[in-house]
Amino acid sequence: MSNPITRKGMAKLKEELEKLQTLDRPNVIKAIEEARAHGDLSENAEYHAAKERQSIILTRIDELQLKIGSSQVVDPVGPFTKCVFGAKVSWENIDTDEKHTYTLVGPFESDPENGFLSIAAPMGKAILGLKEGDYFLLKKAGIEEEFCITSVE
Repeated sequence: MSNPITRKGMAKLKEELEKLQTLDRPNVIKAIEEARAHGDLSENAEYHAAKERQSIILTRIDELQLKIGSSQVVDPVGPFTKCVFGAKVSWENIDTDEKHTYTLVGPFESDPENGFLSIAAPMGKAILGLKEGDYFLLKKAGIEEEFCITSVE
């Protein structure tokens, strides 16, 4: 299955992968070699720390390669009249008057604290295809809440 991602999101993933492969990984290999030169590896904290860091780096490289390989760049083209990938959507909780605004993105760009909501998240799924003025229900923590789409840009 292909995950949508913006060009900016793909560039960010590739930039992180490039840094890990060309800077971080060679540096940790060098640190392992230097720690090895200190002798007995069984009690060498530097060696064990470097090996752990290497494991973290290799795992992240694998994750990024998987994300990049399973993503498809989509160029969102507005103006938007519906809640779709790339749209900036605002909604309000009918009971609490709490308001939220997010740009809808793919799962690998999701960053709710910075205004980016995944279309695969429960709220993202709930609003896909809706228009300004539409109402919808979402169950959160066992409580059903009602919301209204206040704008789609």
